[in-house]
Amino acid sequence: MDDKTSTFVTLNPRPGRKALGWFFIVLGVLGCVLPFLQGFLFLALGVFVLRDQHLWAANRWAWVAGRWPGVVSRIESLESSVSERASGWGLRLRRAIGRG
Repeated sequence: MDDKTSTFVTLNPRPGRKALGWFFIVLGVLGCVLPFLQGFLFLALGVFVLRDQHLWAANRWAWVAGRWPGVVSRIESLESSVSERASGWGLRLRRAIGRG
């Protein structure tokens, strides 16, 4: 990010999301060495998961968003639709077991 356009990042640390993101980062590093894993894919997925957990990941994600804005907007819209569906599943599950 350049100094002319300063953006503010809201960090939302959650232990489960951090663990998942670091797991993908480790898989990505292993994938750079091992021929049967796609290292770049796991590294990108780890940065995506960690983008609102760490400032360095948010900076990398901002770079990716500047480089490929169409792809990033599709990925973020997919994430929001999946999270809406998952919250609906949780609500239906709570109703089914009598907790909601």
